[in-house]
Amino acid sequence: MPTSRHSSLRNPGNERRIPALLHLPRPLYARAESLSEGSWTPTHRHDWAQFSYAISGVLGVHTPHGSFFAPPQWGVWVPAGLEHEVITSTRAEMRSLYVRKEDCDWAPDRCRVLEVTPLARELIKAFCQLPADYPQPDSREARLVQVLLDQLSHLPEVGFSLPSPRHPRLLALCDELVEQPGQNITLTDWAARLNMSEKTLMRLFQRETGLSFRGWRQRARLLSSLNGLEEGASVTNTALACGYDSTSAFIAAFKGLFGFTPGELFRG
Repeated sequence: MPTSRHSSLRNPGNERRIPALLHLPRPLYARAESLSEGSWTPTHRHDWAQFSYAISGVLGVHTPHGSFFAPPQWGVWVPAGLEHEVITSTRAEMRSLYVRKEDCDWAPDRCRVLEVTPLARELIKAFCQLPADYPQPDSREARLVQVLLDQLSHLPEVGFSLPSPRHPRLLALCDELVEQPGQNITLTDWAARLNMSEKTLMRLFQRETGLSFRGWRQRARLLSSLNGLEEGASVTNTALACGYDSTSAFIAAFKGLFGFTPGELFRG
C-alpha cells in the first residue's frame, strides 16, 4: 500500500516501533500499548498472524484490500504475511496478540474484524500479564494459552470493513471520500470525473469492491463517525459531519451496520 494513503490521520511524531522479532518464542506473544492521538505504524508484514484489540479508542488497520475498523471491544485479525499499517486517530488502549501460523491454521487467510466476547476479553487480560517466555508445555500458563486460542477461533466476525478498489482513478476518488466523508459526491459527479457512463461506473464499482456505490459510501461515512463518537462528539454533530441531513437516519443506518445505536455502542 502506498505510504501516502491515510496520511492525514497520522501525527508525524507518533510513529510506533515494530518489535524486532525474528520468530515468536511461544505460540502467543502479547503487546500492551497506550497510544496517543495519531499513532501509526509504517506499512509492514510479518510471518505470524496478529490480533489487535481496542479496549478504548478506535483502531484502523489498512491493507491493500481495504480498511478494517475496531471500536472498543472489537479487534482486527491480520493473517501472516499480509502487508498492513495500523493508525489510531484518537487516543487508544490496545492489546495485540501475535500468533504463530502453525497455531492458527483454523483462521481464514484474510483480514477480519471480530467481536471480543467477555470470556475472550478476560483471557486476553490474563495472558498479557504473563512473561514472553511463559512456562510450557504442560503448565497452567500453557493451558490458558490453549483456551485463549480456542476462543479466538470462535469469535464472531462483523462487517466493519471498507473494501478498496484496485482501479487507480476509482481508488483516488474513494480515498477522497474517506478523507472528506461529509461531501456530497453523487454517482453522476463521479461518472463525469472518470469520463464514463453511470451504468459503467456502477458495474465497475460493484466488480472492484463488491458493494454498490451507495452501500460503499454509507459504510465509509458510518465508519468515519466512530472516532468522533468515541471522543464524545454529539450524535447530531457527528451525523452532519459525515454527510447525513437527519440524525434519525444516521442512527438507523448506524444500528443497521453495527447492531447498536451510537449511545449503546460507546456506553458499552
